[in-house]
Amino acid sequence: MSEVQPGYVRVRLDLSYDGTGFHGWAKQAGGRRTVQGEIEDALRTVTRSRETYELTVAGRTDAGVHARGQVAHVDLPEGVWREHHEKLLKRLAGRLPKDVRVWALREAPSGFNARFAAIWRRYVYRVTDNPGGVDPLLRNHVLWHDWPLDVEAMDAAAKSLVGEHDFAAYAKKREGATTIREVLDFGARRCADGIVEIEVRADAFCHNQVRSMVGALLFVGDGHRDVEWPRRVLDAGVRDSAVHVVRPNGLTLEEVAYPADDRLLERQRQARRLRVRAD
Repeated sequence: MSEVQPGYVRVRLDLSYDGTGFHGWAKQAGGRRTVQGEIEDALRTVTRSRETYELTVAGRTDAGVHARGQVAHVDLPEGVWREHHEKLLKRLAGRLPKDVRVWALREAPSGFNARFAAIWRRYVYRVTDNPGGVDPLLRNHVLWHDWPLDVEAMDAAAKSLVGEHDFAAYAKKREGATTIREVLDFGARRCADGIVEIEVRADAFCHNQVRSMVGALLFVGDGHRDVEWPRRVLDAGVRDSAVHVVRPNGLTLEEVAYPADDRLLERQRQARRLRVRAD
């Protein structure tokens, strides 16, 4: 649902989750556990509703992917919102499982849409090349790469992918959907604890795009490919069998950004125009 129907209130939710125990964000057939399913079930329970109110999310994460700064919205009947909004956050905290939290819940400004009004999403992939492996306390959030990594070479390779391009070579193609995206920032750095953080920010991402690009950077970092190789793959425009989709456990959606309130509706319209032209 894109527009708020009469008699409903659009509510923005800011949330985070550990993706380890989830089969991704989106509800699935067969009873698989998902983030969307858990939150919708909790909302239905704490508002004592017979109806399930469907969430719209900024970025649909895959199985095993985490989120620190995820954003969603839900349209609730005005009566339900009036009755429950003051205690809704605390009641959700008591009902939700411990691997998903809603941190803020408020009436959204006019024109807000968690998916279409977003101007960019920022992800960080964490990996360690420590010969001893991953800290057991971080094993669900950091990938172990068993070759030493040249982070400067990885950063240079990442910079070559910045800009608006067709990322078909790094994406799982979906029928009728464009693979053109604008990568605003892309880079790699080694933190004081030795963990390598690969950070990417873009207007939106194709399916598997981030994990595929990280896979290419790791091949550069461990010396299996030269610094220019990821850009050559991009320019070729087709999937390269050497580009591996890395495991999801190292990936976290860190932040989603939105324009000022008075520009939300125009941002929605712009995003929808781009999608319609591509479909």
